Amino acid sequence: MTEHNSTCTRVVVIGGGYAGTVAANRLQRRDDVEITLINSRPKFVERLRLHQLVAGTGAAALDYSTLLGDGVRLVVDNAARIDVTARTVKLVSGRTLDYDYLIYAVGSTAAVPTSVDGAAEFAYPIAELEHAERLRAAIGGLPPNTAVTVVGAGLTGIETAAELAEQGHAITLVCGERLAPTFSQRGRRLVAEWMARHRVEVLEDVRVAEVLRDEVVLSNGRVVPSAITIWTAGFGVPDLAARSGLRTDALGRLVTDETLTSIDDDRIVAAGDAAAPSRRPLRMSCQAAGPLGAQAADTVLARIAGARPAVLDMAFLGSNVSLGRRAGIVQFSRKNDTAVKAYVGVSFISAAIKEAATKWTLSGIRWEARRPGSLIWLKGGRHVEQQVTASDALANP
Repeated sequence: MTEHNSTCTRVVVIGGGYAGTVAANRLQRRDDVEITLINSRPKFVERLRLHQLVAGTGAAALDYSTLLGDGVRLVVDNAARIDVTARTVKLVSGRTLDYDYLIYAVGSTAAVPTSVDGAAEFAYPIAELEHAERLRAAIGGLPPNTAVTVVGAGLTGIETAAELAEQGHAITLVCGERLAPTFSQRGRRLVAEWMARHRVEVLEDVRVAEVLRDEVVLSNGRVVPSAITIWTAGFGVPDLAARSGLRTDALGRLVTDETLTSIDDDRIVAAGDAAAPSRRPLRMSCQAAGPLGAQAADTVLARIAGARPAVLDMAFLGSNVSLGRRAGIVQFSRKNDTAVKAYVGVSFISAAIKEAATKWTLSGIRWEARRPGSLIWLKGGRHVEQQVTASDALANP
C-alpha cells in the first residue's frame, strides 16, 4: 500500500540518529510539510554512550517522544530500496512511502573485516545498540581481571578500553598504528599515561592477524589471551544508496554537492555519516551530525520555497574523550579538524566537559523539536576552493 497526503509537500527522512532527528525536527519550520521519519528501532540510540552501556555504567536508549516534534511521524521499519523514478521508499515490511523530497541519514555501522580470520565469527562490534547489548551480556558474566582485547585506538576504542579497565578487567588495546591518531602529540601522551596507570597494555604499530575464541594473534606473531575481543576499528555505512542506483563513494556514502544534494537526483539530500559532500566527507562524529542534519533540512526547505540552497558551512572545535567516569581529555583543533597544541588535560574538568557535550547534543535535538531552526553551530571549516557543484561532481566522478 502506498501512503501519502497530496495536500502537503511530503518529506521522508531515512534514519533516526543524530542527523536524522535534527533534520526531521527542523523541517517543521514550514506548516505545509508532511514529515515522516523512518527508523529501525522505536527508541533513539545515544551512540555517545554505547561504551557506558557495555560497561554497565549508563543507558543508551531514549524514547522518541522526548525528542521529536509533534509534526514528525515516526515509522518503525527499515528502508529496503529507494525508487528515484517513482519517488517512493519500499520498506522491509512491504509498505511503500511516497516522497517529494528525501533526506538520506542512514548513519554508519560497524565494519568488522572479513579479511581478518575469525574476526566476523568471534569479535564483538560496538557501533549499534544490539551490538552493545550483546557485548554487555558477555562482559557481565566475566570475573574480575579477565583478559579483554579492544581493537582500534580511536575515540570509541579508547573510551571502551577505559570504561572496562575501571571495571577491573585486564585490557589490551591494539592500536593498529598509533593511539588517539586525531590528537596532538601531547594529547596522545596523556591518554597513554592514563592507560598505563590503569594497567591497560597499549600496543602501537601492530595489527590483528587472527581472532580466535579465547585469544588474538597479532601481526608480529604474538598471541594475546582474550576472553572477549571488541572490534572498534573503523566504520561502514549501509548500502541502501548503492542498492538504489545512487552514486556513492568507495565506503558507500551518498555523493552530494556542497548543498548536500545528491549528484544524481536533486530531490534527495544527505546528512550525517552517510553523506560525502564533494567526495570529501566530514569526520564521522556527532559533532558533525547535527549541523549536517540542519543543513539537509534547510536545503529541502529552500528547494520547496524555490530558493537557492546554501552551501555547507561547518567547522570543528576539537575532540573530547572520556577516560572512565572520572577523567577525560579535551583536544582542541583548527576549524578544519586538525589538532592544535591546546587541550584540557586528564581531569574531572575534562570529564565534566565531555558529559556536558553529550547532554548538549540531545538538547540541540530537543530545541529543534520545540523551536525549529534554533540549532546553531561553528562555521568556517570548509572553504570555497573545496566546494563543487553537482555538475562538477558529475564531470569528475
